[in-house]
Amino acid sequence: MSIFAELTAGITTRSAEETQSIALRLAQALPVDATLALHGNLGVGKTTFVQGLAKGFGVTDAVTSPTFNIFTLHRGGSRTLVHLDAYRLENDRQIDSLMLDDFLTSPFCLAVEWPEKIATWLPRDALHVTLSILDEHRHHVQLSNNLPPQPK
Repeated sequence: MSIFAELTAGITTRSAEETQSIALRLAQALPVDATLALHGNLGVGKTTFVQGLAKGFGVTDAVTSPTFNIFTLHRGGSRTLVHLDAYRLENDRQIDSLMLDDFLTSPFCLAVEWPEKIATWLPRDALHVTLSILDEHRHHVQLSNNLPPQPK
């Protein structure tokens, strides 16, 4: 079964390492110039998921939440990983002031935490990944494609 089929069905993980492993597998299967919208509450593992993507692309620098910088670039692997935390953005128009498009040079993967903040800016072919906590020992990761933008 492909990683896309597994994620569409939903995968339960029991550790940060398992979540990273799933993201690593996804990274290896993503099309060039992919955008991932990472949905979920605070603490569900969105940054952990991005750490797995980075490993899958061969990025060796540390990946942490870019909350205060809004976005960070990770180069040195098979593609540029742009990690965007949209939590502090008030609306889609603010994304233009970041000049993010200047950093989206092919091949890239744009991983967006809190994508609902910039929902109408996201490309239509963005892959939407929802992360959630089932209980203190289990998390859940599920992929859905082309979810409609959330109302503001």
